[in-house]
Amino acid sequence: MIPKKMDDYLHENLPEATLKNRLKKDNGKCYLEFTNVDEHLLSRLGIVSDRLGPQLVVCMWDESSQLEIGGYLVVDNLSMGRPSMGGIRMLPDITPADIHNLARGMTLKNAAANLPYGGGKSGIVAERTISPEEHDKVISGFARLIRQYKDVYVPGPDVGTKDADMKLVAIENGLDSAVSKPADMGGNRIDELGGAAGGVVIALQTLLKILPRLRVLPQFVNLEIPEERDLTVIIQGFGAVGAHASRILKERISDAKVIGISDLEGYLYNENGLPIEELFGLWKNFGLVTNTYFKDKVAPEGYKHPTKYSTNANNLLLENAFCMVPAAPIFNYLGVRSSDEASMLVDRMGKWSVIIEGANTYSPDPNRRAARTRMEQIVYGEKGVMIANDYLVNSGGVIFAAQEHIIKTPENLQIPDEMLGNHVEVEKWLKDHEVDFAKLSKQRLIAGEEYRENVIHHNMIELVDLLAANPDMLPCTAAQRVSIQRLSAKESQRTAKDIMVPTPTIDMNSSMQDAAKLMIDKNSGIIAVLSEGKLIGVATDWDITQATADGVCDVIVEKIMTKDVITASPDYTMLDIVRELEQYQISAMPVVKDGKVLGKVSSDLITQRYVLSLLQDHRI
Repeated sequence: MIPKKMDDYLHENLPEATLKNRLKKDNGKCYLEFTNVDEHLLSRLGIVSDRLGPQLVVCMWDESSQLEIGGYLVVDNLSMGRPSMGGIRMLPDITPADIHNLARGMTLKNAAANLPYGGGKSGIVAERTISPEEHDKVISGFARLIRQYKDVYVPGPDVGTKDADMKLVAIENGLDSAVSKPADMGGNRIDELGGAAGGVVIALQTLLKILPRLRVLPQFVNLEIPEERDLTVIIQGFGAVGAHASRILKERISDAKVIGISDLEGYLYNENGLPIEELFGLWKNFGLVTNTYFKDKVAPEGYKHPTKYSTNANNLLLENAFCMVPAAPIFNYLGVRSSDEASMLVDRMGKWSVIIEGANTYSPDPNRRAARTRMEQIVYGEKGVMIANDYLVNSGGVIFAAQEHIIKTPENLQIPDEMLGNHVEVEKWLKDHEVDFAKLSKQRLIAGEEYRENVIHHNMIELVDLLAANPDMLPCTAAQRVSIQRLSAKESQRTAKDIMVPTPTIDMNSSMQDAAKLMIDKNSGIIAVLSEGKLIGVATDWDITQATADGVCDVIVEKIMTKDVITASPDYTMLDIVRELEQYQISAMPVVKDGKVLGKVSSDLITQRYVLSLLQDHRI
């Protein structure tokens, strides 16, 4: 059944006619699909379309299930490559707009990491109070819902989901249909290994070396870089990213001190440093740590204990430290106005020198972007706090996960199709191949660690250099430029095979009426005419209009088709395609190899997907 909150949301925001006419059903699975041409309908869902995307938005649920199983999928942009990658977020009040915000963050994050994957995200509408058994059933049910989109979207874990959930997805849909799987599937376990958290620490280590470059800017003239023994950090959100960031920080900079952490129950602060190893153990066992630590350690000693505890988690941001790491699932951790609904207002924030964003804070929403600009103008421009933006920093998770696609799964380690969905049989099969999967997992881990180190180190250098060279530039603008340059460079390298879409085909002996009906049904102004499976011509809406005007109606397609066909090779670059379309003054052409029609490219397609013009104004 559809989750009640999802049902209420859809009925409040979409016309009944849309819900009825757009609904597609497949054995109880229900889908509402929207593309970037449905700007009006997307706006009703809180999604603002732009030049980057989204390319696909899906609202889906399983009405045949006794449980409430449903949610949203957003494929934002595929310029870097197919499929898109991004986690499954599981929260009771998640909306399509929330998922689009996160998907856009993944577009920029994957581009900044120079990964050959687009940006996508999905969300399950589910209460936090469901039992572990129900949780697993919901994950498996959602996996079956997204199965038909696995060519354009591969999920990983996110807030509310974990590495073990990706194993459930892989059991349903195949090993390559999910990333951040457990080691017994050859996975790279983002949460278990702290993939994203490691990037936060790498960014901090890099910035400690290169921040002096910012002293050319007036707000950073008096910037002081501490010795390692004096390095202090506070972490907002002691979860999968925050907890691992604290652990990895102590491993890589042993003298550094994490002096403050927060979670849903409150915050802890000790200017001499918190016992991170102990807190990390509590997090692994209980999830939430601040209240437990307070009851066990602080309360028995009272005011004699050096650690301060407050039930107001947001007040952690009043404390001073060299570095603040936002690692909670909150878009606005700092705001200028009370209407920004931020964790803390900038006029009350503590004194920091660096903010390194471990949480996903980017949003394409114009209002949120305006709030972000206002915040950075004060925090960076006036207070002189360097901000390392989320998608340049916390890409370690997707970098780790992407290795599960970059380093291919051998054919002999693919789960046999007949086993998919059978948990017992798959577990036995995995056990039989555990040695090979262990080797594959180790290989992917080594590759992920090396890639993460290089990418995030380079991103920080590029970010600081852009800011140092332009006194008026804000970190959010500089970070976007880094990602957009990667997207644009990748876009210009794409070929006809990468961007083509399916094209209708028809046999040469079919009637002109059949051709016209096919054009209408497929919403295509051009169809490929075949003889024995090979291209011999194309029929366009102009050809049919011309034949009708000449009084020629009762003929086969061969009689009215255009025989001298301009075609594109699958290896044509974007520039090659544009040149052909302009030279022959046509709007579309089939992509052909050895006489076989693979798809089509068109001027409309290039207009929708080409992003080089973004470099001219750097706006998304």
